[in-house]
Amino acid sequence: MKNKLKLICTMCAFSMATIQAQNLDRRENIEFGLKVGANISNVWDSRTQDFNADPKAGLAGGLFIGIPIGTFLGIQPEILFSQKGFKGNGSMLGFPYSFSRTTSYIDVPLQIQLKPTHYLTFVAGPQFSYLVHQTDKYTFGDNSTVLEREFDNDNIRRNILGFVAGFDLIYGKAVFSSRIGWDLQTNHGDGNSSTPRYKNQWLQFTLGFII
Repeated sequence: MKNKLKLICTMCAFSMATIQAQNLDRRENIEFGLKVGANISNVWDSRTQDFNADPKAGLAGGLFIGIPIGTFLGIQPEILFSQKGFKGNGSMLGFPYSFSRTTSYIDVPLQIQLKPTHYLTFVAGPQFSYLVHQTDKYTFGDNSTVLEREFDNDNIRRNILGFVAGFDLIYGKAVFSSRIGWDLQTNHGDGNSSTPRYKNQWLQFTLGFII
């Protein structure tokens, strides 16, 4: 009788553990979520300019959805509000100047998911960015000027193709995400803009919640 009770208890414990593991492993489920965090951004490919750039912090956040293709693969599109930019310094007519730019984008990454376990997902894919706002601050000698851009300059590219890669750590319904991204196109439409020619690059860290 005792052996039967032990066997029944063991079977019940095994069944409960299996059910719990199935509940934790949601890799074959469609999942929606919200995320918020920060970008640490800078610029690259600023050649042919007497220009040095330093990194700048900005906000990042939005929506994501995971669409499974089996257990180990999936697609993860996102819609994010993302602030990028840089701090720079250089020289004009032999005089030093400093320059700070904050660019606000709507980012739409289309990422492929690789899901080796239920708590870790690797992602990578192209990103389409649309520039919605830009704030420039110039300091030249003792003078300081803040300029809000209305994008009347056709030489500024507002639609930019880029690439992102990173990973998600999932614990219950909480998701910690890390991404690295970079633009594949410069900020200039035809290369004749008076602002320095560059491409954005950034690190992104966010905390999300699966709805």
